[in-house]
Amino acid sequence: EIFYTALYHTMIAPSLFCDVNGDYRGADGKIYNSSDFKTYTTFSCWDTYRAAHPLMSIIHPELTHDVVNTFLSIYDRQGKLPVWHLMGCETNTMVGNPGICILADAVTKGYADDPRRAYEALRNSAMLDERGMELRKQYGYIPCDMMKESVAYDMEYAIADYGVAQVAKMVGDTAGYDYFTQRSHSYRNLFDPGTRFMRGKDSDGKFREPFNPISSDHRNDDYCEGNAWQYTFLVPHDLTGLVGCFPSQEDFIAKLDSLFTVDSQLEGDVISPDISGMIGQYAHGNEPSHHIAYFYTMLGRPWQTADRVRQILGTLYTAQPDGLCGNEDVGAMSAWYVLSALGFYQVEPAGGRYYFGSPLLDKATIKVPGGKFIITAHNNSDANRYIQSINLNGMPYHKAWIDFADITAGGTLEIEMGNKPVKWY
Repeated sequence: EIFYTALYHTMIAPSLFCDVNGDYRGADGKIYNSSDFKTYTTFSCWDTYRAAHPLMSIIHPELTHDVVNTFLSIYDRQGKLPVWHLMGCETNTMVGNPGICILADAVTKGYADDPRRAYEALRNSAMLDERGMELRKQYGYIPCDMMKESVAYDMEYAIADYGVAQVAKMVGDTAGYDYFTQRSHSYRNLFDPGTRFMRGKDSDGKFREPFNPISSDHRNDDYCEGNAWQYTFLVPHDLTGLVGCFPSQEDFIAKLDSLFTVDSQLEGDVISPDISGMIGQYAHGNEPSHHIAYFYTMLGRPWQTADRVRQILGTLYTAQPDGLCGNEDVGAMSAWYVLSALGFYQVEPAGGRYYFGSPLLDKATIKVPGGKFIITAHNNSDANRYIQSINLNGMPYHKAWIDFADITAGGTLEIEMGNKPVKWY
């Protein structure tokens, strides 16, 4: 019941935004016509790039193709990719360049008719001197004394830059790949090795004082709908680099462990209501935390991912009217459930690697372009939550992730479950 409710929630948006003959209102207010794709709106990109669109790319290929062309149409009319499009209009709501993540992911998965045209839209959107980007180019980060939510903006821009870099590599722009890859590391300028948190840094290169990692001043501090605890781990695109900010991998894992075990208390006069669904300072009620549990699998400790994913699936989603621990955010919250219940989640914002967690369903059949992709979890139970071994199409599989191409090609994924924490890859 929870699974199919979640699946339904993921399909309420985006919203069809064209007439039966293909007429649609462009982002410039003029009427256009397209006969080769349908135009959509209601793009809450900051929320949906993390799970809703990676899910869509598997189960709704035609819609994904239409989204790509809609995004390019928006770029043509307003000069940049969407940030948060509503009724065909740009609202510029939320931080970063999340529309870049959505388009880059789709392009790397083969959904763009013209990858070079898409790359032009990605590159040019990422270079616009607006919404703090001009400061980021000048200082290498966004100074907290010159812009609110500076940490959030900068870190989200870094994630988007990673996506641009992947498409640059795909189309053969080596210089573009190097430039955007380097820029995707800007978060490192905000890491304070003394406190081991991401912190606001001013134009003189000094961290903001005083500092309290559990403080929240909604839309008025250095973060966006979060605090230093959540944003310290907002590096889904460069886990190796994030770990490198710490003295050792063991120190990073200790910090990661503590995220889930410290007190859930928040402090501040205007605490963000979006910091919800708390497990320690992990906040599942808002999207910036959604990838974090899968870091354990990426670091060779998949049993810890399994423990946290099962905890979240089992305690923070119910079949009651208040069954979500945070805002649905246009299907983002439910898409996390659907993917995680199937047994995997796309952490990196482009490229199509879905990292394994712990399948909640004993069997699932997904209609894909290649036919059917059948996932079977043998001996699955709450106690047997740990993956013991994996077979893909009858052959032993020894990777921490499954690739988008393997899923959409169709076939069988057999997962042997058990009660012993093991590493199969």
